[in-house]
Amino acid sequence: MSSPTDIFKQASKFLKERKKVALCTIVEKIGSGPAEKGGKMLVTEDGEMIGTIGGGECFERVLKERAVRAIREGKSTSLKFSFYGGAKEDELDTGLWCGGTMTVFIDVIEPKPKLVIVGSGHIALPTYSVADLLGFDITVVDDIEDTLTKDRFPNAKLIYDEDFEKALKEVNAEENTYIAIVHGEPKHDLAALRRFIRERTAYLGILGSKAKIGKLMGILRKEGVPEEIIKRISGPIGLDIGAETPAEIAVSIVAELIGKIRKRAEITGVP
Repeated sequence: MSSPTDIFKQASKFLKERKKVALCTIVEKIGSGPAEKGGKMLVTEDGEMIGTIGGGECFERVLKERAVRAIREGKSTSLKFSFYGGAKEDELDTGLWCGGTMTVFIDVIEPKPKLVIVGSGHIALPTYSVADLLGFDITVVDDIEDTLTKDRFPNAKLIYDEDFEKALKEVNAEENTYIAIVHGEPKHDLAALRRFIRERTAYLGILGSKAKIGKLMGILRKEGVPEEIIKRISGPIGLDIGAETPAEIAVSIVAELIGKIRKRAEITGVP
């Protein structure tokens, strides 16, 4: 039987692997049941179970199914299970006859949203600060060694190469990755768009004027990038709040990212 410490370690491991999990905890026990209050079990989005809260296959199978459903819906929930050979309207029957009921809280835990900031200058820094405060898993990539430092981005993964395109290739872009291109130099912005435009990322946004972004999109079209793929680009990045200072622009950028994350979760159940 796994201890709570082992379960928490496994949960941390899965989250680092970008997997969602559900921590199932017995929060109430009335009468007889297979486990005590406080018992825990971890369920992954793939249905893997870590630990046990007793009750044999019948109870844990039903709990696993409900935990996987909660993960897919992205919503924590509380469920009451019966162990008396029947079930009331608000209870789930386990088929066991221990004689009591147990309430289990299924706490859905999701990995931090992954943000890649392209650039390390005066817009990138406050964008990092706001996103870090809100719990993003951040990577900053650039070819400017003087500004891409741990002092400026202490909690971020830093990817540096004096060859900017090589640095971009080191970025691991996944379906739940949000890309914010805030470098500012057109050739760098174009290189970043070329790198990520065909990736299945959750979001691809670029900072700049509509005229500049239009020219970059025009170059991509001439290079044969299909229009439906070009339409994935969001720009100018950031909500229209009349932002002027770097800090205000950073707030508008991260606010837009949060909106995209919430909308995506409502549609797909995935952050």
